[in-house]
Amino acid sequence: MERWFGKTTYQPFEAFSTSHITVLIFFGIGFLYLILNYKRLQRQSTLYQITRWGLFSILIISEITYQAWTITNSVWSFSEHVPLHLCGIASIIAMLALWNRNKKLIKINFFIGIIPAFLALITPELVNDYPHYRFWKFFMHHMSITWTSLFLVITSSVVIQFRSALKTFGILNLYAVIVFFINRQIGSNYLYLSHTPTASTPLDLLGDGVWYYIHLEILAFCVFLFLWIIYKGVTYVSKNGNPHNTERSLDS
Repeated sequence: MERWFGKTTYQPFEAFSTSHITVLIFFGIGFLYLILNYKRLQRQSTLYQITRWGLFSILIISEITYQAWTITNSVWSFSEHVPLHLCGIASIIAMLALWNRNKKLIKINFFIGIIPAFLALITPELVNDYPHYRFWKFFMHHMSITWTSLFLVITSSVVIQFRSALKTFGILNLYAVIVFFINRQIGSNYLYLSHTPTASTPLDLLGDGVWYYIHLEILAFCVFLFLWIIYKGVTYVSKNGNPHNTERSLDS
């Protein structure tokens, strides 16, 4: 039990080890499943509900058990274990959107849930490798964030417009300002606004000081723009590739 749930690291995590590559393959399979079966998910109520509540269960179990792990092992702290990171907020918004199908939440989650969680899967800030609980929690949680962000868009009548990207970018900046002052007060590093992650990530290339924040802003906007372009491209091909499409029309 100690080797699985304890705080001691018996087997340190190694990036792109067999266990890491295995979960990345599993993530890719899940992503392709959603893309290839989006029409079935739209039409078959049972499959839709199983997927919807399955994702919801993984997200909420991941967060609850993680808090339980930190408390049980006496490592919980406000400066490290409150879900204020982008993936933590994306997870909470994803759960709310799965619950109430709110269009605004779905749009926000589309922009903040897919790329950040995907990058976390590629460059995880993780100490314990398989089969430790932290390994399972980290990957299942982050995979489900990305899957949910995609699932919510492809199974809803939401239209992602360019102004949706701008609004979400504005909301994210407002949130970042709040978190910046929280970090200053309690010595935390939420949103990685105080310094880059301990693991090697693309954020290491953003420089130091003021330039770090400027480049972080540019990177975030480019990510939002990239996602919007991909969305527009996919929807354009979908509509024009099947002129007799009888799917229900999307509304904003």
